[in-house]
Amino acid sequence: MSDTYTPPEVWTWDTESGGRFAKINRPIAGATHEKELPRGEHDLQLYSLATPNGVKVTLMLEELLDLGKSEAEYDAYLVNIQDGSQFSSGFVEANPNSKIPAMVDHSTSPPTRVFESGAILVYLAEKYDAFLPKDPSPRAETMSWLMWQMGSTPFLGGGFGHFYAYAPEKWEYPINRYSMEVKRLMDVLDRNLAEREFMIGSEYTIADMAIWPWFGGLCLNNLYEAEKFLDVKSYTHVNRWAEMIRDRPAAQRGVRVNRMWGPEGQQVPERHSAADFK
Repeated sequence: MSDTYTPPEVWTWDTESGGRFAKINRPIAGATHEKELPRGEHDLQLYSLATPNGVKVTLMLEELLDLGKSEAEYDAYLVNIQDGSQFSSGFVEANPNSKIPAMVDHSTSPPTRVFESGAILVYLAEKYDAFLPKDPSPRAETMSWLMWQMGSTPFLGGGFGHFYAYAPEKWEYPINRYSMEVKRLMDVLDRNLAEREFMIGSEYTIADMAIWPWFGGLCLNNLYEAEKFLDVKSYTHVNRWAEMIRDRPAAQRGVRVNRMWGPEGQQVPERHSAADFK
């Protein structure tokens, strides 16, 4: 960076930060407008967008349905974070942090709100007794990798993705800093998957569902258009794993839910039943 920034004694919000999401970023919480959330016929109501964090949950729900867990049927409503829909009064009530995804389970009294994608995965796994081992060792391993994903992804998205793809200018220091960390994380995955079919072994779990949309996205979808820059194809075990999950029918449906970009035939902005995929 050519210019040195001297931070003021007290930071104040007096200008947009710049970049792709400048108009919706703000340093305060709470609603900006009154609007109730829609409600469908199923107990599970999901409010989301098909970003990697959103796909974690739709992937899980579709996998549960493929297991025959019919009570996991759900309604999914699109929350367009680019127009500030996450700051509606209804969404803030479901998630005071104003981030997608948020879920409300109306099978309980009062209804149970669950926010943060990792928390939703654990909630669903425990509710439907699936994709989370009961034995202490594999359960701990699953939870460890889930927390690894929740802790590491900000380096990939908010760090690398922001400075490489979204920042108004490209600066060498932050791009180098976060590129190094993303490549280290990919190496962690590659070494683990060199010896295991899935993240914890032969069993497919919520750890895979959490990690795949982000790091699998690097392998399969040229996330941030950084495939060549990060030499993503060199992580052969991660690529093998990513392709294996991509080929699962539930994954192919899950990535389409609440999607508002790409080929029209791949978009399912709202999902209320399996018929919406036809």
